[in-house]
Amino acid sequence: MMMAQNNIGLNELNSEIIACRLCPRLVEWRETVARVKRKAFKDCDYWGKPVPGFGDIDGRILVIGLAPGAHGSNRTGRMFTGDASGNFLFHALFKAGFANQAVATSIEDGLELNNVFISATCRCAPPNNKPTSAEIYNCRPFLNREISLMKNLVGIVALGKIGFDSAVKLINMKFLMNENTGKARKFGHGLLYMPEHVNYPWLLSSYHPSQQNTQTGRLTVEMFQAIWDTAKRLI
Repeated sequence: MMMAQNNIGLNELNSEIIACRLCPRLVEWRETVARVKRKAFKDCDYWGKPVPGFGDIDGRILVIGLAPGAHGSNRTGRMFTGDASGNFLFHALFKAGFANQAVATSIEDGLELNNVFISATCRCAPPNNKPTSAEIYNCRPFLNREISLMKNLVGIVALGKIGFDSAVKLINMKFLMNENTGKARKFGHGLLYMPEHVNYPWLLSSYHPSQQNTQTGRLTVEMFQAIWDTAKRLI
């Protein structure tokens, strides 16, 4: 019964996310990208709307990324699907047993997640992958509601500094907050923060699997796999 209620609540939330037009700059950008398209995808129908989270809403781990890629999720309509970041992510999730396959090409590719729900700080592709603070604030209630639906949540994996800051604010981990700036004290790859109270999830931070990180060697396959091996051990 609880699983059915969670799925109904998630479907209602996803409908609200997809219909959102709260941030004019992001609406204009995502729709322009979907109309103009990249040459490699000129024959594709772009999604061009806000992208909801996906995965196992009854799972124990929440993954928080930055935002949809302009020609990845903004094209396919599913988080981390159709671009290099997703290829890097799902390969690691598959090896750790959190996904049934190592690739994600489209929303109909048969990908299923186990014990993991993937979301993002922002639901629209931002210009230059840089959402404004106001745009992040506008999207925060969506992520907060997803967390409220995850009744079995025990841990969060934050991909990148923005995802890390979002997790700290949403879960209200005050022991991680700098009282002067209101931001998380420290982000770094592989840092694990355990909660002071049993009702709070742990927080594990990772560099974002963007090409900027993976192609420069800042984030290697081994480094990223260690994140998911740790997450698996913790649950």
